[in-house]
Formats: sequence, structure tokens, C-alpha cells
Amino acid sequence: MIDDDLTGVPLRRMPRQARSRDKVERALHAAEEIARRDGLDALNLTRVAAEAGLSAGSVHQYLPDRSAIVSALVARYHERIEARMDAVIADARVADDPVGVSLGEIASVYREETATRLVRSGGGAADDEARREHKRRMVDKVQVLLRATGAVADDSPEVARVVFTAADAVMHDAFAGAAEPDDALLAELETMLRAYLAARAPQHPRLS
Repeated sequence: MIDDDLTGVPLRRMPRQARSRDKVERALHAAEEIARRDGLDALNLTRVAAEAGLSAGSVHQYLPDRSAIVSALVARYHERIEARMDAVIADARVADDPVGVSLGEIASVYREETATRLVRSGGGAADDEARREHKRRMVDKVQVLLRATGAVADDSPEVARVVFTAADAVMHDAFAGAAEPDDALLAELETMLRAYLAARAPQHPRLS
């Protein structure tokens, strides 16, 4: 999957020209393909450059090593999840079934992002900080969603935090394997979230 926006991707330096941006996108796409096909251990600068049809030097100025490649892919993964959540908030269907629509849309990203899910399990301290910031933004988005759909009877941020933390943990477990996701586990997650939210907004028609 090729994206146009590199604003949120941590690079050694930001490409200014379209040709340079295209090189970075090609390198990131190649890294995703390698991670998906061969796993994290196969990721390195030389192999990413070869897969992308680029020289190692042209990639090195933006993504100098494996750690930088992992960080960039983690950031790209976060962007996709957050963009999908924004789309969910704007989706008219979510008013009727906030749990079902939200989980279905987020699960679709997990199904598409095999490589970045693998990469997300790697990385170091910088990536840990990026994950914490991602979780903070996602909790904020979940709170907006719950408030807008009437899925909570109050404005407690703890509810949004519990919903996201539980969903995030179970989603990662359900999609941890290289084969098909654990649909039974996803169904249990939906049941759990409906019960949890129904206790706080019993008047909502689609939470129980």
C-alpha cells in the first residue's frame, strides 16, 4: 500500500521533492512486503533497497538502519489505524451500532496490515513512546465516538480508556498468527464491549 503523506513518519530527513518522496514510499512499501513475506529478521537496509529497486545510499539518507525502518513502519501503521477511526466517527452507520461498526472497521485494517502488525512487535524505546502517543490519541477518538453516539451516559475518560485498551489487546491477540485471525476471539470481544457499555447506557438500542 503506497501512501502520499510522509508528515508523521520519522525519517532521518524529510524528502522535499516528489522524486525523493517516491523513493521513500517505495522503500517503505518494500519493507512491508519483506516483513509480511519473510518476517522481521529479514529486514535490513540492503535488502529493503534491493526490493525497492533503489541504491542503498539513496535509502540510507532517509532510513539509515533497521531501527529507522521499523520506526517508520510503526508510524505508518498508527496513521492508518487513526485514519480509519476518524472515518468511523464520521460514518452515519455508527450511530446505530457503535460497537459493531467500530470493531469491523478496525479489524479490516488488521486484516490488511500483516506486515506492519509484525513490525509493531519490534522496535525500541522510541517506538514505545510512539505507541504510547498513539494509544493516547486513540483513547481520545474513542471518547469522541462514545459521546457522539450516546454509548456512554457520562463523559468519563476512563470508559474510553478501558474500551480501547481491551479492544487493542484482544485485537492483537486475535491477529497474532500468520494465518487467519481468531474470529471466535473477536466475537467474544464484541460481546464483552457490548455488555460493558450497556451497563453504562442501558437506553442505547444496539449495545445489549
